[in-house]
Amino acid sequence: MNASDIIHIERPTTDSKIFAHTRWDIVPALAGLFHFFYFLAMYLLFPFTPLWMMLIMGFVYALMINANINGVAHNFIHNPFFRTDWMNRVFGLIESIACCFSQTYYDAVHMQHHKGNADRPDEHGETVDWISIYKHGHEGAAENPWGYVFLSFFRDNPAAIKRELAKRGNADVRWGTIELTAFISVLVTMALVVPTNPIGFINWRYMLFFLPFFYLGHCFSYLNGYFRHYGANPDKPIAWGVSSYGKIYNWIFFYNGYHAEHHFRPKVHWTKMEQFQRQIAELQKQEGVRVINHAHMLGFLDPNLPKRGQPAAQTRGDFSADDTAVENENALALPPSSRA
Repeated sequence: MNASDIIHIERPTTDSKIFAHTRWDIVPALAGLFHFFYFLAMYLLFPFTPLWMMLIMGFVYALMINANINGVAHNFIHNPFFRTDWMNRVFGLIESIACCFSQTYYDAVHMQHHKGNADRPDEHGETVDWISIYKHGHEGAAENPWGYVFLSFFRDNPAAIKRELAKRGNADVRWGTIELTAFISVLVTMALVVPTNPIGFINWRYMLFFLPFFYLGHCFSYLNGYFRHYGANPDKPIAWGVSSYGKIYNWIFFYNGYHAEHHFRPKVHWTKMEQFQRQIAELQKQEGVRVINHAHMLGFLDPNLPKRGQPAAQTRGDFSADDTAVENENALALPPSSRA
């Protein structure tokens, strides 16, 4: 088997007039819509719901931010769900409001992530990947996970993101601005209007409740991202990511647990990820691709977790995703050009 045979994977196709790749994309699309309505429901229910119940809902919302960013929104970046530009734009707007950040800006950050693939700093201390776990580390080691998880939220550079979007054309800049304006407007409305009868004003209690869970959700996302690359090999394309093959985890996150596979071939559709992994399993084993037993957010529980600054040890001898689940264009993805 030559290299081209190893990395070939059939792209899903459909005759649907709505979906661009497969009708299965209705599942992540509905998940995104559910998150959006859950976000609105928290706001509307807050004045009438016991605090203990709202705290549970807030924690679930934080988990949903993580699942959406790393599942729905992530797959939507690489393989936009819909055939028409306007449907993709509307869905991106819904995602922006649900997660309280611009989907188009996330697109730019994530594409930069794939350009660098969690690279180490150069001689000037810069990384191509803006969110590389090595960017703020020392002496070539990954950053302490505590710092990465709790500080990364504040490190985004909107000006740099906007400059990157400008390279694609005015449409993405315009839509990024629309998305930012939309979710900020929604949050300002929630902060000002108390949804009671009669309507009240200055909803400070809700914002005091909501903002910590909003921040926590993004911290969960960075925790996920950290262990998707911690212990990987930034110098080997096939080993750029760390994989986790748990069935339930991958159903919830739409197969982004197959993260080494994803960085090796970012345009592989989530419905084809298991098939692709089986094709390259032997090559992964030869190259020492790191696989962990836990979901990435719980990667710190891995018994073979390498110390920071030390190379990762291979955690499995068998790289079949089916077996591990029973037990518990090279890496650069092009921007979704269909989205004008």
